Amino acid sequence: MSTGTFPRIVATDLDGTLLSSAGTVTARTRQALQAARAAGAEIVFVTARAPRGVVEIARQAGVTGTAICSNGALVYDVATDEITASSPLAPETARKVIEALTQALPGVGLAVETGRNVLAEAAYTRRVEHDLASYLEVQSVFDGGRPIVKLLALSPAHTADEMYAAVAEAIGDLAEVTYSGVEGLLEISAAGVTKAVTLDRLCAERGVAAGDVVAFGDMPNDLAVLLYAGAGYAMGNAHPRVLSAAGHRTLTNDEDGVAVVLENLLAGR
Repeated sequence: MSTGTFPRIVATDLDGTLLSSAGTVTARTRQALQAARAAGAEIVFVTARAPRGVVEIARQAGVTGTAICSNGALVYDVATDEITASSPLAPETARKVIEALTQALPGVGLAVETGRNVLAEAAYTRRVEHDLASYLEVQSVFDGGRPIVKLLALSPAHTADEMYAAVAEAIGDLAEVTYSGVEGLLEISAAGVTKAVTLDRLCAERGVAAGDVVAFGDMPNDLAVLLYAGAGYAMGNAHPRVLSAAGHRTLTNDEDGVAVVLENLLAGR
């Protein structure tokens, strides 16, 4: 980004990044986002969350417009509550991925994010308290033929880093494997589907160059976005892989790290 110019897109992760550890948007962060919008920037949430997990955050932040959800598999219009683009994992590919998962991680629990619900097999015991109404218990994640927006793999006996190391080579280029902060949980999308790829498509539609994007994130699923953007900021609380690879660093999410950067950019215009 050129000195004295303000980014055209502010692309930010939510959990561990924009949100405090209490899961809220602070007054300082909301004010910084509103000032960025007034300066001409579009605020784009780029998150592992499904659309239903974005609505309340958008309200707190005073943000409307487009959100990139489910690690890039969905594009969501916040104002109209419409999913405008979807890139699901093909069922036949999902079966191959599951075979690799169960061989590498015996006893792994499986669930599927459909975009509107979570289909959870018995061994998938994780539940997000504010999202309980969206869980459907199924014998198999393939029940009902619903879209596999994101395949979720849970192994409470392992860290996400351990799981990734165990399955990444076996899955190879069948699908995108990543994780976003929940221990023992991998998130798997269709091959070529990442936050960065979907953000690039959105930028192209708007005629925005990557150099005119500032991005924020904290976990491995954010890294491609941070490397794509003209200025990519790792949060002070970020995963070691992100801290070592990102070009810039800010304060932690609980220190309003996103707001601090935006305030400084606004002051330097």
